[in-house]
Amino acid sequence: MLRSEKHEFVVELEEVYKRSNSVIITHYHGLTVSQVTLLRRSLKAKNAGFKVVKNTLSKIAANKAGIGDIVHLLVGPTAFAYSEDPVEAAKVVVEFAKTNECLKIVGGLVNNQVLDANSVQQLAKLPSLNELRGKIIGMVQAPATKIAGVVQAPAAKLARVFQAYANKE
Repeated sequence: MLRSEKHEFVVELEEVYKRSNSVIITHYHGLTVSQVTLLRRSLKAKNAGFKVVKNTLSKIAANKAGIGDIVHLLVGPTAFAYSEDPVEAAKVVVEFAKTNECLKIVGGLVNNQVLDANSVQQLAKLPSLNELRGKIIGMVQAPATKIAGVVQAPAAKLARVFQAYANKE
């Protein structure tokens, strides 16, 4: 890789680090190209990405992005999954790692907080932001729906009484 290409790659990595709320660091030694492609497709479906990185370039980009805390995780054949959603990348990677023993989760960075492998596993069990938003909206709408039902019930009962009275005559 030429020096200019390395510089461009570092700038690209720095941008990925800055815009991602979640970076999951993995060791991919032993994965086939088809397995990596499958993982990339799974991540892309969730608006996430997967990059195989050279550790020295990744360390430079991490330091420039202000997340130098993760450089100790960048050892060996490293690749990382990244996402704007703090949970989606972790979910996909953990699920993929269950079926592919060659993919090892080393740790991660979520909202500028360094996580170890166990914390990434726990993070993957949490609902995503969209799922949480849906639950909150459901909880907010439920009381309004119940109130509307209670308010409409007497009117409906009254209408049935009038209908029964009309049917008698």
